[in-house]
Amino acid sequence: MSTANASQPAPVDVPIDVEYLTATLMEMLRIPSPSGRTDAVMQAVGDHIVALGLPFDLTRRGILRATLSGGTDTVRRAVVVHADTIGLMVKQVKPSGRLEVVPVGSHSARFSEGAHVTIFTDDHDRTYTGTVLPLKSSGHTFGDEIDTQGVGWPYVEVRIDEPVDCAADVRALGIEVGDHVALDASPQLTRGGYVKSRHLDDKAGLAACLAALKALRDADLPLAVSAQFLVTIGEEVGFGATHGLAPDVAELVAVDNAVVAAGQNSREELASIAMLDMTGPFDYHLTRRLHALAREHAIPAVRDVYRHYRSDAAPALEAGIEARHALLGFGLDSSHGHERAHVDGLVALARLLVVYLQSGLTFDDWDRAEAGPLADFPSHSVQPADLEPVDRTVVAD
Repeated sequence: MSTANASQPAPVDVPIDVEYLTATLMEMLRIPSPSGRTDAVMQAVGDHIVALGLPFDLTRRGILRATLSGGTDTVRRAVVVHADTIGLMVKQVKPSGRLEVVPVGSHSARFSEGAHVTIFTDDHDRTYTGTVLPLKSSGHTFGDEIDTQGVGWPYVEVRIDEPVDCAADVRALGIEVGDHVALDASPQLTRGGYVKSRHLDDKAGLAACLAALKALRDADLPLAVSAQFLVTIGEEVGFGATHGLAPDVAELVAVDNAVVAAGQNSREELASIAMLDMTGPFDYHLTRRLHALAREHAIPAVRDVYRHYRSDAAPALEAGIEARHALLGFGLDSSHGHERAHVDGLVALARLLVVYLQSGLTFDDWDRAEAGPLADFPSHSVQPADLEPVDRTVVAD
């Protein structure tokens, strides 16, 4: 069984509009969008999709799904990225006038200490600023205790930038339990091409995807199969791509951060192809096809394995999608902390998406149906496994 259709034109690697990519990234980073409060960022994403001339709609909860027409009548593949970020929520208004908060999404209080935040009330015209501080934040008062106090959400609180001395003062501002608190991104682009900001996960992936779509539209490149671009709003809390996917999707590629840390293969200047995360291995054939596309087009990319990680691909599989799945990433240092990426890595990711979206399905014939006979299944020809010896026992003379 062939993995490619000879009648299809070979994918073309085209330039990425770096100015568009970085401007879009900075725009998205400056829009607060903690999980559960994402309508504003989806409006901005929708504006970009309109400018690209792609048809799209939004689901009831707010997932955006755009269609890229290709050489199939039905949508056969999906690229999924998320617009929601980690954040906080008010757990309690303290008698002191400060706020107890809990995390939205998985992240450590260690990296929130000192963070500037925006507090959203139910009155859209009344937002407030503040700072996440340890309970003991003044060395002049507490001395060495500022270094020996515990680390965790019970040991921090939000100081509101308003004259409040008690819980009643806070409630008079309209702040209540359950209000969203966004960690300010404070993005910076350095002369060397590094991007420092909170929420690069996954605003950087989102910007790279939009830049890839723009490159495809600008070059008017044909797609071998029709594709769906899905922007989800709950990945950080585990239910990103649970719905909204087209029924005939055969391949799903999630786009998210690639962890840069000791023991990881990912680097900030590179794109990454995940082989496994905490939910298990990604599709054997699709991951290797993506790596082959990177090699063929000299796109700097590496393979990596992640321990404490999951992406939009996991909830899609858990929801029952019958599709090959993969994860492409941009190198990100200090994920969910004080994050840093590099423009070169985002460009590499966008280039890989461009050539992938032009290519055919991994197995062009087999993958067009949800099921088929064993005789057609691409098994021994592409993933052979020799039989173990019948008896490995060594018998002494």
